[in-house]
Amino acid sequence: MTANATTATPRTSGLMRRGAAFLGTEHAILCGAMSWVSERNLVSAISNAGGFGVIACGAMTPDLLDTEIAATRALTDKPFGVNLITMHPALFDLIAVCARHKVGHVVLAGGIPPKGSVEAIKAFGAKVLVFAPTLALARKLLRSGADALVIEGSEAGGHIGPVSTSVLAQEFLPALAEEHVVFVAGGIGRGEMIASYLEMGASGVQLGTRFACASESIAHPAFKAAFFRGNARDAIASVQVDPRLPVIPVRALKNKGTEEFTAKQIEVARKLDSGAIDMGEAQLEIEHFWAGALRRAVIDGDVERGSVMAGQSVGMVTKEEPVAAIVAQLMAESETALTRR
Repeated sequence: MTANATTATPRTSGLMRRGAAFLGTEHAILCGAMSWVSERNLVSAISNAGGFGVIACGAMTPDLLDTEIAATRALTDKPFGVNLITMHPALFDLIAVCARHKVGHVVLAGGIPPKGSVEAIKAFGAKVLVFAPTLALARKLLRSGADALVIEGSEAGGHIGPVSTSVLAQEFLPALAEEHVVFVAGGIGRGEMIASYLEMGASGVQLGTRFACASESIAHPAFKAAFFRGNARDAIASVQVDPRLPVIPVRALKNKGTEEFTAKQIEVARKLDSGAIDMGEAQLEIEHFWAGALRRAVIDGDVERGSVMAGQSVGMVTKEEPVAAIVAQLMAESETALTRR
């Protein structure tokens, strides 16, 4: 942590000290991994602004991830991480790519890490961050070698769990924050909220929606415009059609694409019933649907049929601005809130 950060925001920086030391950054502010959005440009900009950028590997092949890490390194000499989806069929190949590049932090998302994955990451000296929906699972993952935890509430954009951030924070932080590094995510759009979670014991925070429309984000102008128009009520969670097909809900702005996902679930459930695919293939098909729908929105600008994944904090995203300005504003808001206490 630099002297400038400590001088400008001493209370916030003090409460973030543990998280910042863990990440190797000026501020303990992670950017959530948003497929197609969290790529070299946004990731490097966040790291250069004193935060912690995270490459969203998503459905990338090992070769694509290899290229993306190298391209990000060319844009920043600051720490950044890589987010890997646990159900990715080439997970261990992707871990090997991270090892070759000596990536310092790997975030495992999308389910319980498969056997040997945490060990494989730690073997090349990287720190492992995991998500956990329950306190019991969080304790198990931390005992199994995870170095830090991200608790993400249902207010978040993209794949979500069923419990709100405020409830998760009250459950997890008193139980874990003293001994472990815990980051809080979901629905955070202003610094006042960051201050509250830091005071509860969080080591830092993660934001995605707030950064999605930054100047450095490659998201299509139509995608960004949808965010500027949107409010909390527009960011809805997808509905699970068939209880036999466990589909992790996705929060996105309501459009025709959300209706098409319902039809997609019915199609996949029928394939499952007929034996054409097994459960793992069914879940992967759903993932590929989201990857394709998200690309249509983010890259092509099709905000009607594509998936405009956004958290409920979307109403706080009102204009395009540089990452550095967003980070500075969040830190200043947090500091003002803590000074008033």
